[in-house]
Amino acid sequence: MKIFLILILSISTLIAKNEKLTIDAVYFQAEDSRNVATFEINVKIQMGEDRLNAQKLELFFEIDKDTNKKVVSKYEATKKADFEIYSNGKLYKGSGDKIIYEPKKDEYNIIGNAFLHEVNEDRKVYGDHIYINQLNGEARVKGNEKKPVRFILNIDNKEKQKEE
Repeated sequence: MKIFLILILSISTLIAKNEKLTIDAVYFQAEDSRNVATFEINVKIQMGEDRLNAQKLELFFEIDKDTNKKVVSKYEATKKADFEIYSNGKLYKGSGDKIIYEPKKDEYNIIGNAFLHEVNEDRKVYGDHIYINQLNGEARVKGNEKKPVRFILNIDNKEKQKEE
């Protein structure tokens, strides 16, 4: 039950910062001993314009060293996980078997059947594992022998347009 109260306090903190986190699901369970809150069945998260959907979401908590309060350290979405995120004026859509977000590091890991689409410039990448760090701009994509990394981008060929 402590996790439930901490979750409510975390959400209240976000609201105080004018960021509203909404989580809808059919089932909720809190495990104080593991510092985990689990949401299952038709899970939908919304914070600002960002959205995440899955059949299962686990929130992992830790103690913030500065405030000495429990905060969400990791979001782990599985089972039909997909998202839409706005970052630096761009819209990103993605999906994977598992999506992990660590807010403190601002890192995303999309694992298994990983797909990421940067909508504004219509760039797409597919692989087994996509890693993105929003703080330093680093991105890595891993594939395998049977399913290599695939990167698709539309190139605007102005020279070709001039000839026509």
